[in-house]
Order: sequence, then C-alpha cells, then structure tokens
Amino acid sequence: MKPLSGAVCLLALAAALAGCGEKEQVVVYKQGQYQGKADGKPWDNEAFSGDKGNWEATIKARNQSQNEYRRING
Repeated sequence: MKPLSGAVCLLALAAALAGCGEKEQVVVYKQGQYQGKADGKPWDNEAFSGDKGNWEATIKARNQSQNEYRRING
C-alpha cells in the first residue's frame, strides 16, 4: 500500500466517523410560557408602516389582478 493511498483511506475513515457524530436534540418547554416567535400584524412592516388601510387596498388590488375574467377582458 502506498503512503498516499493510506492517508486517503485514513481521511475517508475520519470523514465517515465524523458523519456519525450527530447529537440528540431535545426541546425544553417551560410550562405556561409561549416560547415561539412573536406574531405581528401583516401591515406592521416597513412596506406599509402600520397602515392597515393601505395593506387592505394592496391585497384587494392583487386579488383583482388574479381575477381571470378581468385579465381576459382587459
């Protein structure tokens, strides 16, 4: 066996063993406390700046552009 192929075999063995080193992941829940991401309103972002009316108008315009009868008839 050549020294280079032996080194390659050792490297491959080390890589295979490193792939088997998965640690078990456990989620710890605290009773009575929500620990997820906080929910926000869809209009509370930089695009709408908290303006609910602007958000509703944008959604209505998007829905109208997806209306097939309106798209076909112009």
